[in-house]
Amino acid sequence: MTSAVGRHARADGILWAQTEVLDLIDLLVDVMFCMKDTESRYLVVNHAFVRRAGRNSKRDVVGQRAADLFSAPLAERYEEQDRRVFTTGRPLRDELELIRREDGGLGWYVTTKLPVPADDDPRQVRGLVSISRDLRTTSSGEGHVRALRSVVEYVRAHLSETIRVSHLAAAAGLSQSQLERRMRNAFGLSAMQYVLRARVELAAELLSDSDLAIAEVAVMAGFYDQSDLTKRFARLTNETPAQFRDLQRNISR
Repeated sequence: MTSAVGRHARADGILWAQTEVLDLIDLLVDVMFCMKDTESRYLVVNHAFVRRAGRNSKRDVVGQRAADLFSAPLAERYEEQDRRVFTTGRPLRDELELIRREDGGLGWYVTTKLPVPADDDPRQVRGLVSISRDLRTTSSGEGHVRALRSVVEYVRAHLSETIRVSHLAAAAGLSQSQLERRMRNAFGLSAMQYVLRARVELAAELLSDSDLAIAEVAVMAGFYDQSDLTKRFARLTNETPAQFRDLQRNISR
């Protein structure tokens, strides 16, 4: 009897803790949180996720899949990520994504997805939890950015060239490990993720505001060639450079 009461008390404690955690997650304005089952159906979401999905309440999201809430390219990417977690049982960490917001603007996010093991067999995956951080708000202060100003300037000046972590560390006067810590504190990104973001942003700007051939855009933004630009751009946005250019021009009309 005592053990049963003890188990019940522990269960109540766990349930209370879970409720408190979910309440806290709802306070994260620019961090989207969700839990999914192995069919990629949403089980739990926070308010930030509801807003990102363009819905009015959690009831409009729970039980749905990505295809019910997002455009086909985004839904395909999200479910491909889910399959990787379910198939391998390994986390997907710090996936950099360029996402089109509801107003047509673009935003950078970093997504992490963790497998949830089954209670009776930790080797089996029964779902996943996911967070996506909006990089507009990840800076921990202007001091970090000022400390890395030389890195930012180096990247801007050398985007069309080969850039390595060692180059950035030398520009900052830091070791590579120190640089990586400071980059994550300031931008929420690794050093090379920051370089990739800068390249893609420049490519997006040139695609939107110029009539340069895509091959020229690729070279100016530091990609090996048009094929390299297309592969990386499509992986981040699920749009080819040509599709992106057409859509941007349609939006601006």
